[in-house]
Amino acid sequence: MGISVTISAATEDDAEKILKLQYLCYQREAEIYGDYTIEPLTQTLDDLRAELSQGPVLVARLGEEVVGSVRGTVDQDGTASLAKLIVHPRMQRHGLGGRLLSAIEARLAEESAAKRYRLFTGHRSEGNLRLYRRNGYAPVGTEQVSRKLSLIMLEKEAAPQAFVTSA
Repeated sequence: MGISVTISAATEDDAEKILKLQYLCYQREAEIYGDYTIEPLTQTLDDLRAELSQGPVLVARLGEEVVGSVRGTVDQDGTASLAKLIVHPRMQRHGLGGRLLSAIEARLAEESAAKRYRLFTGHRSEGNLRLYRRNGYAPVGTEQVSRKLSLIMLEKEAAPQAFVTSA
C-alpha cells in the first residue's frame, strides 16, 4: 500500500524544506526566461520565515517529505493573493497543484472571507497558465517586469459562502 499525499498548514520547522523545494521548482522558470535572479531563487530563509507569519502557508507531504507548497494573504478589500505554488517535479501532472490551489482558496475563504483570488505567472509559463485556467482563473492584466518577462495577472471570484440558519 502506498503513502498518500496530505495537505496541511506549514510550521516553522517546514521553512527550510519549503525553501529548498522552491529553489528546485523555480529552476525551470528561470531557464524559460533566462533569468536566475528571479525572487523565488534569491529569497532568504529569514524572508520565508517572515512570510509564514503573514498568512496561511500550506504544504503537501508525502510521508515526511514536503513535495508541494502554496502561500496566501488577503487585503482589506477581500482580494486574496496566492503565491509560490510549487510541486516537486516528480510529483507534477498528478493533480497536486490543483489540490493545493483548492486548499489555499478554501483556507483563505474560511479565515478571511476572501471575495476574489488573484495570482501571477510568467507569460511563457504554459503549464501554469493551463493549471490556472482549468481551475477557473482568467487573465485580467499584464505587467512588464523586464525585457524578457511579463507577468500575467489572473483572477477568479470566490464562490458565495453558504450560510446555514437555524430554525
